[in-house]
Amino acid sequence: MATTTTTTTNRILFWLLIFLAAISLTGLACRAIAPTDWAPTPTLIVQVSEPSPEPSVTPQTGQPDTTPPASDPTAIANAENLTIPGTATPAPTQMPKDLQMRVFEDLWQTVNDIYLYPDFNGLDWDAVHTEYSQKIEAGMSNDAFYEAMREMIHRLGDNHSAFLSPDDAKAAAEELAGSYNYVGIGVYISPSPDNTRAVILFVFENSPAEKAGLKARDSILSANGEPIIDEDGYLKSIIRGPEGTEVTVEVQTPGEAPRMVTITRRAISSNIALPHTVITSPGGKRIGYIFLFTFYNSTIPDLFKEALADMTAEGPLDGLIIDDRENGGGSIAAMSDVLSYFSSGVLGHFASRQQEYALDVGSGTDLSGSQSYPLVILIGKGSYSAGELFPGILKNIGRAYLIGETTNGVVETKYIYDFEDGSQAEISAEVFRPLNNPDKIWQNVGVTPDLEVANVWDQYPVEQEPAVIAGMNYIDSQK
Repeated sequence: MATTTTTTTNRILFWLLIFLAAISLTGLACRAIAPTDWAPTPTLIVQVSEPSPEPSVTPQTGQPDTTPPASDPTAIANAENLTIPGTATPAPTQMPKDLQMRVFEDLWQTVNDIYLYPDFNGLDWDAVHTEYSQKIEAGMSNDAFYEAMREMIHRLGDNHSAFLSPDDAKAAAEELAGSYNYVGIGVYISPSPDNTRAVILFVFENSPAEKAGLKARDSILSANGEPIIDEDGYLKSIIRGPEGTEVTVEVQTPGEAPRMVTITRRAISSNIALPHTVITSPGGKRIGYIFLFTFYNSTIPDLFKEALADMTAEGPLDGLIIDDRENGGGSIAAMSDVLSYFSSGVLGHFASRQQEYALDVGSGTDLSGSQSYPLVILIGKGSYSAGELFPGILKNIGRAYLIGETTNGVVETKYIYDFEDGSQAEISAEVFRPLNNPDKIWQNVGVTPDLEVANVWDQYPVEQEPAVIAGMNYIDSQK
């Protein structure tokens, strides 16, 4: 039987919206957010170190998780030196046929028991069992077996559920831990909204990129003369490389001409931070801005809290703008903690084939006025999974005003199941029903903004960007 990795202590482990931290190959999509030197693995699973409050009804026995669709070609960045589902290195020792069969049987049965759609999206699931058991009986290499399991889950057709080989599962756990260890230049990048270049979301402190003057919102057009985006809209794995080697990148700061910068790669061992700043609105109000580009990291609630503390150190905020437009999803536990800074109580319900239970963030936490000041959230096509639930929930309860473009509509909750060979499966098991209008489910529809503004964030400094200006104007209008 599949076992589940749970760490419950008065709180339940949610796990994320990993639709995938990544790519359509394996059904994981954590769109964009990817250090160009370090890009999130396509089919990563999110684990949370601190469980969220346990519901009155015990949810599915896996690790809850939600993530974006692998079908979107802009959804993920392929990174060098990372295990990418679909191309994982097979185990050095050939798996015995009986072990392959046990893993297959457990995987098939798990889907049969908990998959959200009882008709399996029109797929004859019993026939699938017969087909793949025969393939395994005929003999398969490790690589062929893991590819077959990925293919089997992909045939469900939801572009959300995924199978992770042992290598993929290990990489996912390492990513969620919150620290990054790799060789590169030290930037975290995403495809631009128009898929023509990579945009820097975050520059690691004391990295070669920081020393070379690269900053958030700078675009990388090419590396060593080669375009950074391929013809399908994916980030190429051309910035990372051996330590001590050089890479020449073509960089463009918004409003400036492109420039060539040569950077020496080195080992990066660091944590992310959430870019933030205080801006003054046209009406003279003190407004905070936080770039919330992921929930795929168990440290996000603390980083968010630190950003708020930093921005209020010299005085209270009159309002806050949260930029969620590149948030590819992540841990529901992390999302729940951040929700508690702006709300309290039951915010909706997760519903599976067997049961329904509440998303309850408790009494809430007021961080220097966070429970009361005007809140604007910027959303767009880069918002996936938990990155969609977060703004959708706050809009639904009347706590936030949304500006931007409709999100992707990939908000099923996935549960992570562990198998005896070290592989995992992410299986879509639940949908989220908002507190108000519970029949209005965002899956396949997306979360809509209150004010539509084109997503051109990469073309402007923060204070000059149209959506940010619209957010300041909204806050100015509030008493």
